[in-house]
Amino acid sequence: MSPEWVWFLVVGMLFTGTINTLLNKYQDFACVGNCDDPDPTKRVHFEQPVWQTLNMFVGEALCLLVYYVSVWYESYKKSREPAYHPISTSDDAADDDVGNSAVSPKPHDALPLTGWRQLLLWIPTLCDMTATTLMNVGLIYISASIYQMLRGSVVLFTGTLSALFLGRKNPVYKWFALITVFVGVAIVGLSGLLSSASENADGIKTNPIGVFLVASAQIFTAMQFVIEEKIMSRYEAPAIKVVGLEGIFGLISVLGGMPILYYTIGKNGEKGNFFDLPEGFRQVFFIPQVLYCGIGIIFSIAFFNWFGLSVTRTISATSRSTIDTCRTLFIWIVSLSLGWETFKPLQVVGFLVLLYGTFLFNDAISPPPFQVCLKGRDDEEVPHNFHPSRGVEDD
Repeated sequence: MSPEWVWFLVVGMLFTGTINTLLNKYQDFACVGNCDDPDPTKRVHFEQPVWQTLNMFVGEALCLLVYYVSVWYESYKKSREPAYHPISTSDDAADDDVGNSAVSPKPHDALPLTGWRQLLLWIPTLCDMTATTLMNVGLIYISASIYQMLRGSVVLFTGTLSALFLGRKNPVYKWFALITVFVGVAIVGLSGLLSSASENADGIKTNPIGVFLVASAQIFTAMQFVIEEKIMSRYEAPAIKVVGLEGIFGLISVLGGMPILYYTIGKNGEKGNFFDLPEGFRQVFFIPQVLYCGIGIIFSIAFFNWFGLSVTRTISATSRSTIDTCRTLFIWIVSLSLGWETFKPLQVVGFLVLLYGTFLFNDAISPPPFQVCLKGRDDEEVPHNFHPSRGVEDD
């Protein structure tokens, strides 16, 4: 693999991941009512988190199309080779091209994830749907950089749940790393809460509800990762196929849930509430800024998954985690340059603490040279913190 290609994958992953979060925030800024009112406080902005979740699943579902196109291409290419060459099975063909190596090491007796077994992925999909919707609501009330930093707390919950339900024995230094992540997230959240409304270009103060929702959503994301890992320890499938299947299951779940939420909650609420289906449809398809952002979100999440899986296959899952952490920095820089937020020194401190804890947990750096932190490191299990639909914990 040429260095130029590796750099292309890394830059592509950083770009698509950054643009995805920024587009979600820019979509929230879109005015959808009273836009000509001279008083900015009376203008109505886009607040449809369920539709944003739908966007994400459409992007993931596109990965399934990529998978089957790859299967068809490999089969077509093999069919044109001389007859004495063995023809690979469709799953084998796809594995070679779309990165089955991106999935956690599978056991020798793993069964193929086909037929009804694929429905098992619906369980982590529901966790993903819940987490994404909560995060989309939270993003309405906080800045894009704080949002992305708070998402880094997923490593804390994943590490804890992995120890509780997967029997993973973390050495002392990894528990130290998780505590460090918690401290970093707390500092980041505090930096937003201490900022005044005048410090934010959009005039909106960081709301404690937004911080709470984004942080709480990481529990469901961690549950998704742990359940996925449990499933993939028994069954095998190309990672990009898993992403695509979860996208399909997510589409079915969201589209099925939207009418139910509308008739039970949205219809009786204020116009334009989170579950107002007709108003949400009007805003998504007839407000240009919302529509174009939605299209961008769909393709950015699809390409982000492809680039991420390719980076994992080409380099490593840990490298992917380390690279993806840099996405937070780019989101922060762009948000500052666009005037969406102001520089907060305390946020820098929180980010650095969070960064250190994340790198330490993923073995990107050495643990502190204290005997208590080094205890159990030599007996540590091989890191197994990659999850097929998101990569390592901090997506």
